[in-house]
Amino acid sequence: MDSNFQTSFIPKKPIVEKRATSTHSIGFFTVISIFILFTVLLASLALFFYKTVLTKNIAQMEKDLNLAKNRFEPSKIKELQVLDKRINSSNEILTHHIAVTPIFQALQLLTMKTVRYTKFDYSLEDGKDPKIIVKMSGQALGYSSIALQSDLFAKNKNLIDPVFSNLSLDDKGNILFDLEFLVDPSFVDYKQTLLAQS
Repeated sequence: MDSNFQTSFIPKKPIVEKRATSTHSIGFFTVISIFILFTVLLASLALFFYKTVLTKNIAQMEKDLNLAKNRFEPSKIKELQVLDKRINSSNEILTHHIAVTPIFQALQLLTMKTVRYTKFDYSLEDGKDPKIIVKMSGQALGYSSIALQSDLFAKNKNLIDPVFSNLSLDDKGNILFDLEFLVDPSFVDYKQTLLAQS
């Protein structure tokens, strides 16, 4: 047998090796990412609470608005809205309304005693520049009466471009004629007529 054989069971080396204690240092990027994570979490919580507060405020304001609406009597408000629409419509109608009476008054002042009218018609041409066209027929004692009447019409600034046409004799020797002219729109404006009368 081998004499170098040891019979001792006591180990010469320790069974558990000592582990070296290592201290891992936390890196710069790890600290930054943890800071960002906490910042995002705090911001999310703040936004959640802010949203909750805003929702409550909106609900309260809506309730207050409904209370205020009910205090003003909705039926009265609707009645006033209808009245406002009627007033606006009336103003619109009055703005575009024409009064024919100034034309008759001008004809009364301008017409000679030797001329009389048998037909009167007027029409409105809407557009960019609205026009009022008057077409008349009548009788005169002679051609000189028509010439003088034409001069009188030409002197009136409100009756524009008077044209006598279709001159002919009737069985009694009177001259029959047609007359057409334009009227200045401001001359027949209803509002102006009311102001002039008052």
